[in-house]
Amino acid sequence: MAEQQSLFPEIDRPETGLKKSERKPLDRISLPVYGMVCAKCVTRVTAALQSVAGVHDVDVLLDQSLARISFDPKQSGRTLFEQAVVAAGYSCHPLPPAEVMPASDESSDETWDEFRDDETPPEAPLEAYQFEHFRFDVRGMTCATCAATIAKHLQMTPGLSSVMVNFADETATVDFDPAMTTREQIFEVVAKTGYQPFVDRTEKSDQLESLRELRWLIFATLIALPILPLMWWQPFGNATLYVIMGLATITQFSAGLTFYRGAYLSLRNFSANMDVLVALGITAAYGYSMLAANHLGGLSGEVFFETSAMLIMFIRFGKWLEARAKGKASQALNQLLSLQADIATVLVDGVERRVPLSEVKVGDRIIVRPGEKIPVDGTLLEGRTSVDESMLTGEPVPAVKGPGDALTGATVNGSGRLVMQASRVGDETVLASIVRMVAKAQGDKAPIQRMADAVANWFVPAVVLISALTFSAWIVSGAEFVFAFRMAVAVLVIACPCALGLATPTAIMIGSSIGLRSGILIKKASALENIARIDIMLFDKTGTLTEGKFRVTDAVHAEGLTSAELLTLASSAAQVSQHPLCVALVERAEVKKIILQRPQDGEEIGGYGVRCTIEGVTVLLGSSNLMAEEGVSLKGMLVIGQELATEGKSLIFVARSGQLLGLIALRDKPREGAGETITALHQIGIPSVMLTGDRKEAAMATADRLGIERVEAEVLPDQKQEIVRRYIEQGYRVGMVGDGINDAPALAQADVGIAVGSGTDVAKEAGDIVLVNGNMRDVVRAVRLGRKTLSKIKQNLFWAFIFNIIGIPVAAGLLYPAFGLYLKPEYAGLAMSFSSVAVVSNSLLLKRFARRLKKPEGC
Repeated sequence: MAEQQSLFPEIDRPETGLKKSERKPLDRISLPVYGMVCAKCVTRVTAALQSVAGVHDVDVLLDQSLARISFDPKQSGRTLFEQAVVAAGYSCHPLPPAEVMPASDESSDETWDEFRDDETPPEAPLEAYQFEHFRFDVRGMTCATCAATIAKHLQMTPGLSSVMVNFADETATVDFDPAMTTREQIFEVVAKTGYQPFVDRTEKSDQLESLRELRWLIFATLIALPILPLMWWQPFGNATLYVIMGLATITQFSAGLTFYRGAYLSLRNFSANMDVLVALGITAAYGYSMLAANHLGGLSGEVFFETSAMLIMFIRFGKWLEARAKGKASQALNQLLSLQADIATVLVDGVERRVPLSEVKVGDRIIVRPGEKIPVDGTLLEGRTSVDESMLTGEPVPAVKGPGDALTGATVNGSGRLVMQASRVGDETVLASIVRMVAKAQGDKAPIQRMADAVANWFVPAVVLISALTFSAWIVSGAEFVFAFRMAVAVLVIACPCALGLATPTAIMIGSSIGLRSGILIKKASALENIARIDIMLFDKTGTLTEGKFRVTDAVHAEGLTSAELLTLASSAAQVSQHPLCVALVERAEVKKIILQRPQDGEEIGGYGVRCTIEGVTVLLGSSNLMAEEGVSLKGMLVIGQELATEGKSLIFVARSGQLLGLIALRDKPREGAGETITALHQIGIPSVMLTGDRKEAAMATADRLGIERVEAEVLPDQKQEIVRRYIEQGYRVGMVGDGINDAPALAQADVGIAVGSGTDVAKEAGDIVLVNGNMRDVVRAVRLGRKTLSKIKQNLFWAFIFNIIGIPVAAGLLYPAFGLYLKPEYAGLAMSFSSVAVVSNSLLLKRFARRLKKPEGC
């Protein structure tokens, strides 16, 4: 560690400064809200809370009757929030004062200094509403405006809680109250907006959609291509014009009809999408040519039927390429959905029955033969095998399973015949939870997308205005009507809001799918962006940097006592708690086959240790702080205790009747890959901080072993969140790595919470990112993936903006006066199509990064 250049040159301890920026610290609060019955209620409560000074972010959950608020504690607080809720017409159930994401009541960290006896505040009771999660596909969207239109109408539907519509993978996800609405009614709402909702989308359906676009492209090509030679050669004399007119008309109202349909639906919903621009362009070209060819409206002269026909053909070509690219982008989720087994072999009264998966119930006994997929989550009752869990953990090495071990649905049984008992079925399985979280992440909007959405809102009206100004400017400058008209049409069709709408979600889809295959579960889109920006990483120690499995290494006893007697007394008292140190003592006694005494009146003393009565005598077990508070002298043990602590060992002092009997030292083993992770983070410019309840000497010894240069020692469990907050206040963008359940408050407070998961409890984990298989190296991989994804998003947005910034002036004829260059409308349409394809294809290039992601080195 001494050879590494410090990443904290400006400070020694966080308290001394660290003024990287003036970033305000935010508190988070969960506030119960009662009386909400639909999405409109959610909107009203959200607006009311957002109007309170100092509020940064509001997330109102109808299904949980809860509002989660991020706010500046110097400007607002719970009282103001309750007043805002009441003013909006709702109420807050009286609860104990809300904590800033209260910690679990389980003691879960390093030493006796982290013991406490506080209780987790009770959760707000749920409303009577039981919400269902429903994800379905939507066909017919052509740009982000279409997705916004569908979302707007769904949000006005009674009984719907949350609504997400994803243009990139053409899906919609809603939570709804089945007592107020049904899936059929939801489909009706979508259908009334003019789009086609459906379920059971597969990879084959994506291929069929691509094939449908290809057929339309071939048809449009066969009709449109002959128009060009006919215009040049005039083989039928004057009749040639009518042949061209007929071909153009067929193209206009067959292959081009989809743009009219889309424009009509968009305008009917009081919005303007890409179809409006295309419909205006092809109508202008075709309509003018039709009038001029028939000498109507005083028009005559040059016609350009080929412009509208070729424009339709080129845009159809782009649509086909886009359908292919988007199909590839959404493969990950479809592959996840296809992992589930269709049939299960259930044991009923000793008879095996093959039943559909939907008929399997909790408690059923299921037979799984070698090579078969495990149908549902459950517990292994009979048999031994190795299970391929790569779909869940990303690890290729099979996991060995025996009776009593947990089995996860959709994983593959190896060589043994198994009998298992179902514990989770249907939507409760791990696979179903992962699918929901991945779908939510892919449908979520990253913060960087807000800029693109803001531009898209006024994009189409602005383009129409620019087109009109282009026409007027050329007419005023003396250009011919037809030339000015062509320039105006070119402006209409080259402008592309689609690329802006695809820039972020396609990259998020690919990035999250790469993470999923690597055992990194991204729970929301913002996590991928935020983790790319973090500049400090905080680590919980026990169970995160270490395995959390302590072993006894030393026992120092007072005169007149043996080591066995000291261990017996300490282990007996340790039965009071489930702290890892207690568990280690009890396990040691079991190994030594020591008969333990039953403790009476046992209690955990907040943050320090245990007090109990054994054989009528008071016994204390815990930290030096506990001994000091109880008036127990440590004389004779301080020096050796300090020596043991400097070796990185945790200390437990034992006292009886106010007299010190000795101390026991325990050591935890570093988690595999922890040191590599710290080094790799250092190499990419991210310093690490270890949070631990250990004494400073022990903490520094562990930090030295791992290469960590900053330690927050003697930290109580409920202080972790405050430490995260302090680093945020000092200007850092903070990542926090810890146990997804016990470290939930600190994970929630951090800019990015990374939970070290267990593989089977991913649905319960807190945090924005879950490391499914608990591999510490995945922390670095997650950072690298986030940075690469954010880089792709920026590239996509750059090309989407630069295309329009350059393309629209060129289409308007900006280069014509100086260089004689201009863009025909049909080629402008081709360029527009390729801009969307380029953005999706650039996102797909992220897949090449997946092979390099396995390496733990810096980015």
